[in-house]
Amino acid sequence: MKALGWWLILLGLLRLSSVWFGFFDIWALRLAVFSNSTMTEVHGRTFGVWTLLTCTLCFLCAFNLENRPLYIATFLSFIYAFGHFLSEHFIYKTMSLANLTTVGIFAGTSIIWMLLQWNAHKPRVTSKLE
Repeated sequence: MKALGWWLILLGLLRLSSVWFGFFDIWALRLAVFSNSTMTEVHGRTFGVWTLLTCTLCFLCAFNLENRPLYIATFLSFIYAFGHFLSEHFIYKTMSLANLTTVGIFAGTSIIWMLLQWNAHKPRVTSKLE
């Protein structure tokens, strides 16, 4: 498995903890991610489902880096998530700079790495002469 695949597996595993918090420990999610938040249990579960979806994308992409539509969907999930958290910090003021920095390190690294590897995982085309 390629290094990018291992990175995506690591991120998928880290995201599973956020899924747990979203469903079963909303108070920890409020404290760890969102500050000054009036997050309800419904918001927590929605966050959990959204994070579970992105976690699933990471796992699927890690084992199928050559699948272009899946690669693009996973890449875009990092763009969307980072954009969401940027708006939570800068527009809605519900996320601290420290938490945004942590998200930025993981999302930013993933975005840059996936951009650098954009054409590196093409399926091998064989000719009938081989």
